[in-house]
Amino acid sequence: MVTESFLPSVNGVTTSVLRVVETLKEQGHEVLIIAPTSVGPSYQGCEVVTSPYLSLAGFPVAIPVPFITQALDRFRPDLVHAAAPFWLGGHSIAHAKRVGIPSVAVYQTDVSGYMERYGLDFAKPIIDSWVGLIHKQATLNLVPTATGQSYLEGLGIEQVRLWGRGVDQQLFNPERASSESVRALRNRWAPHGERLVGYVGRLAPEKQVGRLRELLDLPNTRLVIIGDGPDRPELEDQFTGHLVVFAGALSGDDLADAYAALDVFVHCGTEETFGQTIQEAQASGLPVVVANRGGPRHLINSGWNGFLVDPDVWGAFRRQVEALLADDELWATVSRQARFSVAGKTWKRNNEQLLAYYGEAFRVLAGARENIPLAA
Repeated sequence: MVTESFLPSVNGVTTSVLRVVETLKEQGHEVLIIAPTSVGPSYQGCEVVTSPYLSLAGFPVAIPVPFITQALDRFRPDLVHAAAPFWLGGHSIAHAKRVGIPSVAVYQTDVSGYMERYGLDFAKPIIDSWVGLIHKQATLNLVPTATGQSYLEGLGIEQVRLWGRGVDQQLFNPERASSESVRALRNRWAPHGERLVGYVGRLAPEKQVGRLRELLDLPNTRLVIIGDGPDRPELEDQFTGHLVVFAGALSGDDLADAYAALDVFVHCGTEETFGQTIQEAQASGLPVVVANRGGPRHLINSGWNGFLVDPDVWGAFRRQVEALLADDELWATVSRQARFSVAGKTWKRNNEQLLAYYGEAFRVLAGARENIPLAA
């Protein structure tokens, strides 16, 4: 399991890696984790090998030094799973190809889009070429949505399959809203009975959290921003003097309680390849309002289990949130349908599909070997 993001970083890549590792361990497989960071030498009994890394825009970019290849050779894997492969993942996929074992590359991060967001437009063609080179070497490529599939296929990659994400149905649940801990949280965040509109995620340029300015000073409403990142000081400065709660990074029951305390979830980012926090919000019974771009378009049936708005129109998020908060019947209907829409998206079912794709990767590699022409 080669991942570009791991604990203590908590994001969509890390979350999916943790759930996959747990599934593999439950089924008796041996797992080696290679990552830029870790909170210890092992996770769930699996050895974690950490690589040196450079920090780029707040992201750890892992460097594939020789001892990473040595660790792979020592472990002798039957398959390499590369999560959001970049430098480290690309190196590991290439090594798998050299030694003749299958690799599965999971496209999870719109690195090319991030370049534009960080003002590095000139680097976009280079990044696209690099992403194409990495994924062309993989035996099988998995993408979370049809948008990601179109992107990879546009780079000339053929073996592309859809693989979404699960969501913890027990942790993220509407029933939490009536718990004592959530009531206490609402009393603290909304002491005068305000409605709570919230965002969950990294506070960084690519998430476009500053766009939440649209929602400032809605009547009887308080904005809650859950997460941390390099943009937090600037955001706190921008929102000074307004009814905004910066809750910091939360996890586990604390995060689930935070979702349950909200009335509406809003995500303004336009570069999401999937949107795991959207699924967590839906599982918590929250109507969601998100940008009609990228991965979220495949999670939302607008007007049924949430709302898609045009991110190019200033005020679009505010108008939709106002409409939701003004119509209790609409809010309740969308809340029920949001929960229903993710009811079958468990990690167990999700990872069963992943294991089936592992099997396909073995078959694809075997087929490729059989089609190699014999030497004259």
